[in-house]
Amino acid sequence: MIPAVRRLLGQPSARRFTLLLCMLAGFAALLLLAPRPDVADLPRLADSLGGYAPVAGIVVGALLLVALVPRTFVTLAAGAVFGPWEGAAYALGAALLAAALGFAVGRVLGREFVAERVRGRLARLDGWFARQSVLGVVTVRLLPIAGFGLVSYGYGTTGARVTPFLVGSVLASAPTAFGYAAIGAAVSSPGQVNWFAAAPASLGLIASAVLAYRWWQAERRRRLAVTDARP
Repeated sequence: MIPAVRRLLGQPSARRFTLLLCMLAGFAALLLLAPRPDVADLPRLADSLGGYAPVAGIVVGALLLVALVPRTFVTLAAGAVFGPWEGAAYALGAALLAAALGFAVGRVLGREFVAERVRGRLARLDGWFARQSVLGVVTVRLLPIAGFGLVSYGYGTTGARVTPFLVGSVLASAPTAFGYAAIGAAVSSPGQVNWFAAAPASLGLIASAVLAYRWWQAERRRRLAVTDARP
């Protein structure tokens, strides 16, 4: 057992994949141990940052997401700091940047290892990710299977294309971004929030159902086409 592990770790792709796993484990441990800030104290940050506040909000939000902090908290914090509309916009910018960073890290550290070892059904699943459209990415993002950052790393290890992944990630994040940002703004500044800012969030459940149904239809048509093509 130990010699086999040593041979495996002697491969560059295995070492990179191990580094990826250790990094994710470290983020998870840090997430459990780090103190939680008080949302009500966050609005003072925007005043102290001045003109750098938008850039800082997007960059810090992205770093938190790639460190596996839940997107819900990041968006709530953005709403508390910047208000419902700007907070939602900066949260979406952070989601785009975090999706790109997570995908890039997963691709560099994990893709070669995964590509060398996928067989059978896993190979077909990897092929599905490689063919995936924006709609497919949105569908996966809306499923409660893992956090935003973890999904980004996971996509990087597959054969998925970067452009549909980034576009789908932002589209999937949009409905809840407005709702959570409005809630964060209400917590920090009650009475000053226009709750129409939360209206797009009500579309999230409907969008999830429609996208899941369309994905199921596309998969069903593909399977029927494969069956009909067989001699």
